[in-house]
Amino acid sequence: MRRRRERVEARARQAAFQAYVVADRRAPVSELAGQVLRKAFPDHWSFLLGEIALYGFAVLVLTGSFLTLFFDPSLAEVPYHGQYAPLRGVLVSKAYETTLDLSFGVRGGLLMRQMHHWAALVFVSAIGVHMLRIFFTGAFRRPREINWFVGVTLFLLSLLEGFCGYSLPDDLLSGTGLRTANSIVQSIPVVGTYLAFFAWGGPFPGQAIIRRLYIVHVLFVPGLLIALITLHLFMVVYLKHTQWSEPGKTNRNVVGQPMFPSFIGKSAGLSLMVFGVLAVMGGIAQINPIWNFGPYIPDQVSTDAQPDWYVGFLEGALRLMPGVEWNVAGHTFMWNVLLPAVVLPALLFLVLYSYPFFERWITADLVEHHLCDRPRDRPVRTALGVAAVVWYAVLLLAGGNDVLAVTFRISVNGLTWIFRVAFFLAPVLAYLITRRVCLALQRHERHLLQEGEETGVVYQDLPGGMSERHEGIDPRHRYKLLVREIPLPLNHPGPGAPLRHRLQASLSAWYYGERVDMPTTAEERLQIGGRTADPVAGGAGSSRE
Repeated sequence: MRRRRERVEARARQAAFQAYVVADRRAPVSELAGQVLRKAFPDHWSFLLGEIALYGFAVLVLTGSFLTLFFDPSLAEVPYHGQYAPLRGVLVSKAYETTLDLSFGVRGGLLMRQMHHWAALVFVSAIGVHMLRIFFTGAFRRPREINWFVGVTLFLLSLLEGFCGYSLPDDLLSGTGLRTANSIVQSIPVVGTYLAFFAWGGPFPGQAIIRRLYIVHVLFVPGLLIALITLHLFMVVYLKHTQWSEPGKTNRNVVGQPMFPSFIGKSAGLSLMVFGVLAVMGGIAQINPIWNFGPYIPDQVSTDAQPDWYVGFLEGALRLMPGVEWNVAGHTFMWNVLLPAVVLPALLFLVLYSYPFFERWITADLVEHHLCDRPRDRPVRTALGVAAVVWYAVLLLAGGNDVLAVTFRISVNGLTWIFRVAFFLAPVLAYLITRRVCLALQRHERHLLQEGEETGVVYQDLPGGMSERHEGIDPRHRYKLLVREIPLPLNHPGPGAPLRHRLQASLSAWYYGERVDMPTTAEERLQIGGRTADPVAGGAGSSRE
């Protein structure tokens, strides 16, 4: 038996080797394996956020494939005779009936439903936090602008995918969301009513919207997501991975662990952790209990009806906007819906798409960047990001103003006015505070470089004065503090220059005018310049610290 096993193993090795030789003669297998499998990946926890999103998407695909085997996206009404006794005999749609059957009649169906819903929340959350990491560290700069566009598009498609899936069960909560969506579409001037009639297949509630959302949810958007995720991963492998400034790490190299076996082993472990956590959450944490909401009836709506968090900011914007409508030439302009639900998100994604070009323009920077910025070293960018997060949080809280009013026993009208004021003032305060904090942290680091770290040892000198003993900071820490890229503000071209140049100089002074310079010697400045130099031969860029 031992000899037979050895012969089988030898034949298997020989067959695998021959298959490899055949493939290598017809495709660049050896070259690709040597380049890809030995590619270095920096090791830092913040770089795992994108992987969490990737594995969350894998769970979505697996659980969603299971759910499609049992779900029927029809709005035809049938009496319910399933296992959930309180609804027996009630007229419900086939979509609602099959969702209930998935929850109570299919073995493992409720686990799959809840895992799918939790995975959707984790997927969108991980993409959002990953994009914040990219923004605050400046990883969107050249040569990664395309990956930034791909990431923003992935975030946009994930919102659409989440809304479509959230709307499929045809329960009272999702039906209320579709009613809101119908009003948003109709608010588009001139063409809105036609678009709504086409999408819903007639006047609301129509008979076609669930079936069409189902096709979008299981076919169109997943196909786009898979294509864009593949492109994103290809670009990550093709371009050098960003890395934090540490000894040995420069703008011209990548220091990290090879893809095989180190990175693949860690990534596989993380994937199992994501799968396990989502399975536990799907098993013990109830989410979207549609049997409590009941089937959708167009003339009914429940209290405490909020969408999932990722579109909650739209709900908050709708609740904060005063009721304003215009009738112009027979057309109704529903500003109370159009501005918060159409114009506002359009401006949000326009800013996200255009920001890399905006920052590159005000810095006149054409250099490739492979070192991550510390957020404190870019106080204006960091302050703008924090202001955007606070602005989003205000809208998200405003989406639950009724729940907050009941919970804290305050007037819902008074709370709405508080959120209206906070919509304008809270981001400004967040910007000012964050910028001051970043500059204060830089001044503290300059003090560390000048005086050293406090030891806690106090001594008295001969004249009687009291002093604290300091010691030099760790060389690794000193490297992090000194090796950084901070552009100098552009010189003002003068009053006779074109408006575009004067505006560019003014914005550059706003971004980089207030700065904290670190104490360095001429030799250290020369070394810093070499470590942050453009990796492209002959590359040009703006002046840097």
